[in-house]
Amino acid sequence: MALAGLARCRAAFRRPRLRPRCMVGSPPLRHVAHFTFQPDPEPTQYGQTQKMNLFQSITSALDNALSRDPTAGKDRVFNTPLCEQGIVGFGIGVAVTGATAIAEIQFADYIFPAFDQIVNEAAKYRYRSGDLFNCGSLTIRAPWGCVGHGALYHSQSPEAFFAHCPGLKVQ
Repeated sequence: MALAGLARCRAAFRRPRLRPRCMVGSPPLRHVAHFTFQPDPEPTQYGQTQKMNLFQSITSALDNALSRDPTAGKDRVFNTPLCEQGIVGFGIGVAVTGATAIAEIQFADYIFPAFDQIVNEAAKYRYRSGDLFNCGSLTIRAPWGCVGHGALYHSQSPEAFFAHCPGLKVQ
């Protein structure tokens, strides 16, 4: 009788189960939990935590980094009018002078009015100038899918349009 129970126990351990049906004696050590769940303590060194989506967390991190950076100020970081062509065109001009330019389009859906500036100006600038000028220090930031309620106008991901354009690098 004891041998039959032992055979059943061995058969139970050969099958991949979370809890074997073997109840003879104490459970093997490999099935005993070595830890108990302890939730992470709330971080207190950075103040109150809050729930954010991806876009809000990136914006918050950028705000924190800029507030600690003594070189960032109103003369380097500024708001522009909502004119996508103008934002990208201004970024191209700044990048051509040798400065690092980060042009931010509020949502990736709104990048289409600036499509001509990006594809026909920025991407071809080095080629058109015979490698005398380039706007390689231009970054165009366009978040997508970051609004949970915008469906029609705030959730498109147009990077495939730009990924096939020579002279552009999509990351």
